[in-house]
Amino acid sequence: MRPTLRTLFLHGGDILKSPGMQVAKENMQHGSVSVFEHSVCVALVCLWLVHRLHLKVNQRALVRGALLHDYFLYDWHTPDPAHRLHGFRHAETALRNADRDFELNDTERDMIKKHMFPLNIALPRYRETALVSAADKISAVMELVHSARALRILRRCRAVGL
Repeated sequence: MRPTLRTLFLHGGDILKSPGMQVAKENMQHGSVSVFEHSVCVALVCLWLVHRLHLKVNQRALVRGALLHDYFLYDWHTPDPAHRLHGFRHAETALRNADRDFELNDTERDMIKKHMFPLNIALPRYRETALVSAADKISAVMELVHSARALRILRRCRAVGL
């Protein structure tokens, strides 16, 4: 299946519309990209990788875990002692918040908790976890260098109201 926004809405529509994700729209992630936009980009890159590499995955878990991997719900750029070591700690915060707001399966929990591998030492247990970890890094680089492809993806998302 080709990666599409339809697949994103099918598996993650409730997450995209949730109050927490509305907060994520207000918090910046990389450059001028919000946490919400970054999460959507990571989910789309995951779907693209699955399609290009012909991988068998739990697509629902993949989309949901990708959307929630950075569900920490604060602006990490704001000076605050609680945001120290954000890169090492935010995955645990995201997992706590996601567990509170959504019903998660073991694959989704693993994806959220371990997406910062190798910064967080715990090894991914599922193929989906390795994919979201890779897609997160790919998306971050695309966002930081403001590549034309990343901007086109984000414009498409904005055009459909994300």
